[in-house]
Amino acid sequence: MPRSTIEEVAALAGVSRSTVSRVVNGSTAVSPEALAAVQTAIAQLNYAPNRAARSLASRQTYAIGLVVPEDTTRFFGDPFLASVVAGISARLADSDYILNLLIASDDPGGKMVRFVRNGGVDAAIIVSHHTSDSFVGSIADAVPVVFGGRRSNAQDSDIIIDVDNVAAARDAVAHLIALGRRRIATITGTMTMSVSIDRRDGFLAALADAGLEPAGEVDGDFSEQGGADAAARLLEQPERPDAIFIASDLMARGAIGVLRSAGLRVPEDVAVIGFDDSALAAASDLTSVRQPMFHQGEMLAGMIIDVLAGRRPAPLTILPTELVVRGSAPAV
Repeated sequence: MPRSTIEEVAALAGVSRSTVSRVVNGSTAVSPEALAAVQTAIAQLNYAPNRAARSLASRQTYAIGLVVPEDTTRFFGDPFLASVVAGISARLADSDYILNLLIASDDPGGKMVRFVRNGGVDAAIIVSHHTSDSFVGSIADAVPVVFGGRRSNAQDSDIIIDVDNVAAARDAVAHLIALGRRRIATITGTMTMSVSIDRRDGFLAALADAGLEPAGEVDGDFSEQGGADAAARLLEQPERPDAIFIASDLMARGAIGVLRSAGLRVPEDVAVIGFDDSALAAASDLTSVRQPMFHQGEMLAGMIIDVLAGRRPAPLTILPTELVVRGSAPAV
C-alpha cells in the first residue's frame, strides 16, 4: 500500500501543508481546531512522517546515542545495563527518536567522538562511565548529554540521574551488623567508577558507625567471574568473613558459588547482600539493594528529549532504593 503523503493529510484536514508540518513537528503555533483536524486525518490515513526528509530539513538525525564505555561482554552480560537499556528503549518508542548504541571500552583514534561531532546523533545518554574515559568529556562538549550516574569529574552543567549509593550501601551493611555479623568484607565494583567508590564509602561508614574494621576488600570488576575470584581471595585470608556486602547481584552470584563450593553455608556461615535487585536476586534468594533500573532508563530518555525540546531538567535527580531481604541475609 503506498505511503500517505503530507499533501493528502492537509487536503483531508482542510488545512495547509505547513500546518500539517507544524503539527508533526510538535509546534504549539497551531489552533486547537486545526490540531484536532490534522490528528484525525493522520489517524485515518495512517500517515507516518518521512524521517529522512525531516532530518534533511531540520539538520536533525532523530537519533540519540547510548554511550557505554565498556567491552561488549560486560554490556551484554550485565542485568543492570540490560534493564536500563530496556527503560530507555521503552521511552523512546513513544517519541520520534531512535537509539544508536555506541559501545566501546576506549575510543582509539577518536572514531566515536568524530561520529558524534559530525552529526551522527542529536544527543547522548552516557552510562557506566569510568574516570579513565577521556572521550566522554569530548562527547559531552559536542552534543547535549545526560548521565546515568555521577561521573568523577562532574561539571556544573551535567544532568545526572542516580541513586544515593553511599546511603544504600550503608543501610545494607547496617542490616548485616544487626544480624550480629562482625567480620564483614566487601566485594567492590571497578574502582575507576564513582558508583563503586560510593558503595565502598557506604560500607566503610556503616562499619565505622559500629566500631568495626573491614574483614577484607577485593575488586570484583562487576562481573560474575570477578565476584567468584574475589570471594576466593577473601577465603584465603587467615580469618574468613562472616558476611560480605557485594556491589552487584552478578558478582554476588559468582561469590556464592565459590562459598558453597568451599563447603560454607549461606547465610549460616556467611551472609551475603548484593546490589540492584535484578532478576538474578529473586532467582537465587539473594538479599539485595533494589534500585529502579528500568525507571532510571525511562527517565534518562525522557530528560534528553526534554533537553532537545529546549527544556532544562533538574541537574541532579536521586531515585529511591530499598533493601529487599531474602534468604542470603534474612531478618532476625
